[in-house]
Amino acid sequence: MKNFFKKFLEWLGEKNQNHVDSFNEQQEKEGKVDFIDHGIMTVGLEKIIGSVGKYHDFDSQFRPKRQISSRRFSEIKKAMRDGRPLPPVKLYQIRNEYYVLDGNHRVAAAKELGRYDIQAKVVELLSSRNTMENLLYIEKTKFFEKTGLPKTILLTEVGKYNFLENQIKTHKGHLTHISGDEKEFKKAAEDWYNTIYLPLTAIIKNGQLLRHFPRRTLADLYAYISYHHWERPSSRQYGIGLDRLIPRSMEAFRSAMLEQPTPDYPEMKRSITAFIMINMDTSTDGKVIDKLFALDEVQEVHSVHGTIDILVKILLKRDFLASDAEIIAEFVDQKIRKIHGINRTQTIIPGISKVKDRWVC
Repeated sequence: MKNFFKKFLEWLGEKNQNHVDSFNEQQEKEGKVDFIDHGIMTVGLEKIIGSVGKYHDFDSQFRPKRQISSRRFSEIKKAMRDGRPLPPVKLYQIRNEYYVLDGNHRVAAAKELGRYDIQAKVVELLSSRNTMENLLYIEKTKFFEKTGLPKTILLTEVGKYNFLENQIKTHKGHLTHISGDEKEFKKAAEDWYNTIYLPLTAIIKNGQLLRHFPRRTLADLYAYISYHHWERPSSRQYGIGLDRLIPRSMEAFRSAMLEQPTPDYPEMKRSITAFIMINMDTSTDGKVIDKLFALDEVQEVHSVHGTIDILVKILLKRDFLASDAEIIAEFVDQKIRKIHGINRTQTIIPGISKVKDRWVC
């Protein structure tokens, strides 16, 4: 009989564990924390794993349990289906995971409806404990805040984000030297990312090195190879001819990659295609078309019927120190809008393009 009750209590304990994670339990593990208000942002629903006070009301998949009233839950789902605006939920963030302070039913409804993310007001708790996990997270957070780069550079060792930041500082000095103008750190970071980090990681991926290091990330291998190749040159052999592919300095590598054909390294695509819709003074029709077609950057000019008068296709050279939008805006402002007879322009940048060769209209 004792064994029966023991097993029954164990079963009840397991059953009661079928809930989302408790924020309070996790907060106790973090010790003393600093609070950082991130304001309103978009959060992926898969990252919301727990609740502050109602974690027993939802199962491990964030579905309301049977004993919870379903009326409010149904009303929220209906509002979401109808596209009615709902206030942002309130979340606490601990590293890469989120806990609901207010809006449990909205999170549960969004998950059930197959949504991928939700608007949330986020307050982050930054632990002061010097664990390797916390130190790495703090280092990563500071790196992305300072560089403004996409959060796709995932490193697994403390100190490596600082190593990449030092690379960017060195690259910033090089860009300043060759241009004669002081470069912003974030601009230098963007150039480093496009012309150094992405090409080298493309080489690493093409060489299938990752399969030999299952516990390492692509960024880990970039940091390791670039350190031993550029910072502390050694005679290491990587088995895919990296010693022949990669020059012995970071800037020489950048120069070599800029000379490569873009199909080999599509991350470094160096041209920008855009379409410009133009409204003009109809009395200057022919002159405007001729002047547009005379511009080197203009590939095609079409006189069209409808709400616009002319459709122009342009091909601009990408500058990694400026955004595509800045380059296009400067071209339109300095060359297109200065043509007499043009009243208004609107620019379209294609996302995905498919072009048939030798097609003439």
